[in-house]
Amino acid sequence: MMSKTYSLLLALLLSCSAGAAPYIPSSGQQVLERLPARFDPVQRELGQLRAELAANPSDIMRASALARRCIEQARRDGDPRYLGYAQAALAPWWRLPRERTPAEVLVLRATLAQSTHAFADALADLDEVVRRDPGNAQAWLTRATILQVTGDYAGSRSSCARLFGRAPDLVLQTCLAAVGSVSGTARTSYDGLARTLAARADAPAPLRAWSATLLAEMAERLGEYSAAERHFGSALRADPQDSYLLAAYADFLLERGRPREVLTLLNGHTQADALLLRQALALAALGSPDAARQREALRARFDAARRRGDTVHRREEARYALALAGNPAEAVRLAKLNWAVQKEPADLRILARAAAASGDSDAAGLVRDWLRHSKLEDRSLDVAVARRGAAS
Repeated sequence: MMSKTYSLLLALLLSCSAGAAPYIPSSGQQVLERLPARFDPVQRELGQLRAELAANPSDIMRASALARRCIEQARRDGDPRYLGYAQAALAPWWRLPRERTPAEVLVLRATLAQSTHAFADALADLDEVVRRDPGNAQAWLTRATILQVTGDYAGSRSSCARLFGRAPDLVLQTCLAAVGSVSGTARTSYDGLARTLAARADAPAPLRAWSATLLAEMAERLGEYSAAERHFGSALRADPQDSYLLAAYADFLLERGRPREVLTLLNGHTQADALLLRQALALAALGSPDAARQREALRARFDAARRRGDTVHRREEARYALALAGNPAEAVRLAKLNWAVQKEPADLRILARAAAASGDSDAAGLVRDWLRHSKLEDRSLDVAVARRGAAS
């Protein structure tokens, strides 16, 4: 088990640099990367979990605990290596036929598949879980999230409803508000979630951060920017390290013309491509001499991902092409490829902006059709669509 685990970890680390030209530091004193300190509490915890699993490699409970902790760390840091560590922990059960795979592993495998946009595989695993155990709240929540991301709002809402009596009220209401906010009931979804969160001030910090981040995004789409900023502040106080939250707030600040605050917010948090992109956008907005260096670093990261066959970050790459590389044709190409896979408001936003910049009538049609179909309310999208209409 341990040799197989190390093989998987080694393969993951090598794949991150496969095909890339070697970098030779200018001197032996140059720092290439700062590794987590051995006394870092997170690394100590992960080390303990790994040691326990090494002593009991067929213990599914220990393997699942380590995999869950690695997935959580990947979400917080935006570091995809932890997803590989999670898969490695589950290696003894990873390739079992779906009907023979333990439900706990199926849920975790679906979560990992979701992270790489293998949505069909993830849903198949989750459907098997809820077939066996209709009361599995985590499976229903993950299923609801995937169906929302892929634009199946009726399916997402139905999966959220299965959380009633099986998950805390704040989880249920956040799930329902998330899908309602992008399918025509933004105001009522926002008001209902705001009331629920206010009544659940004792909820765990990560849950409060999730709900507050969603409220912030909803308020921003509704054009209520003071409320959005207040919710972002609440989310950051609850969980200041969450990479999704940092990216969402950075986007909010960039839209408001506050790039200096973006640099402060993201200081020390640019290991993830999504956060490096926001830093580069802020530097470009300020006309900083560091902007070119960060732009080149992003280009290198996207090139390396493309050589690995990694298509997860097409939305970020489309933003890079449009705002930093000055290539609207490439931006709209990437935005359309991304839209074929996932359909969140941010995906529609870059599609609309790339369509407006490139004059791509097919992309503009996709945007109009989705707005008509989904009834999504988004003030920033209204501006992009109006700009495209004025240019046609």
